[in-house]
Amino acid sequence: MIDVLNDPGGREKLLALGVRNVPVVAKGANYVFGQNLEDVAEFVGLAGTGHKPLPPDQLIRKWINVLRALQRYARQIPAQRIHERVIENRDRSIRLLTHHAFRIGEAYLESVIDGVEYAVQHANVPPKDGTFLTGAEIADYGEEVIGRLQKWWDGLEDKSLSRKMKTYYGMQPMHVVFERSTWHSAQHARQLIHVLERFGIEPDGRLTPEDLAGLPLPKRLFE
Repeated sequence: MIDVLNDPGGREKLLALGVRNVPVVAKGANYVFGQNLEDVAEFVGLAGTGHKPLPPDQLIRKWINVLRALQRYARQIPAQRIHERVIENRDRSIRLLTHHAFRIGEAYLESVIDGVEYAVQHANVPPKDGTFLTGAEIADYGEEVIGRLQKWWDGLEDKSLSRKMKTYYGMQPMHVVFERSTWHSAQHARQLIHVLERFGIEPDGRLTPEDLAGLPLPKRLFE
């Protein structure tokens, strides 16, 4: 495994493949994006991962619960510290991470409703300069995302999410991207809990093991 953040030559090896996004699994000049673990399993010659995704009706409840938790944590971030790095060895501010955790939902909706391709940096579109300068403002943005997400789900006729959508890692069932978006937001919620703890702030309503059960979260907080 190559850590592109800490391995001096890691980023160059990634770029040599013509890839600018992680995670990636490569064999020689061939590679597959790691966003769909079933694709990874097939790429390395395994018969699936054994993971069974939660049904969409459970995922929507978990995702909104996670987004509500993110709102609470965002409001606890001291305004004077929101531009600090989340971790020392990555140039990403707490402001950008917190906004991104909600942007994941907006990007998903743009793809499934508006037909925008889920491109590499789709969920990483940053807020405009001079906007979202406090956790409260980001939490308000989260309220808009939650409202749109719930409205989309309530009006959805086919809740199996079996229809495929175009992503930068190939045509994927909506269910696959939906699950990934859910645990992606959850992973950032875990990271914000870590940030608040570092500041000596008790997170308002911690996510529980039950809240996160069934989501294929990374073992480590920062990969």
